[in-house]
Amino acid sequence: MLFTLGHSPFHCDLNALLRTVSPGDDLLLMQDGILAALDGSAALELLLAAPITVSALQDDIEARGLVAQISTRVKRVSYTDFVRLTVKQRGQVAW
Repeated sequence: MLFTLGHSPFHCDLNALLRTVSPGDDLLLMQDGILAALDGSAALELLLAAPITVSALQDDIEARGLVAQISTRVKRVSYTDFVRLTVKQRGQVAW
């Protein structure tokens, strides 16, 4: 399953999201959701402890001026990569 997080981790229930994921799922951080990828944040540590792949949309990182603050443990992806993730996974859930 592909999960997309478009809201700030301060305005959503990350624990609820993580209770719904399964090993092998992908999580794409986009829009304000990229704040969950800030290096050293509690949200990032929660996400990286889950059995999922965490990616962040590069265009949204750049649009918010956070290129240097995003953890190197999060894969940065393009819109083309986003399409690849949608093809790879059987469904999508937006948070």
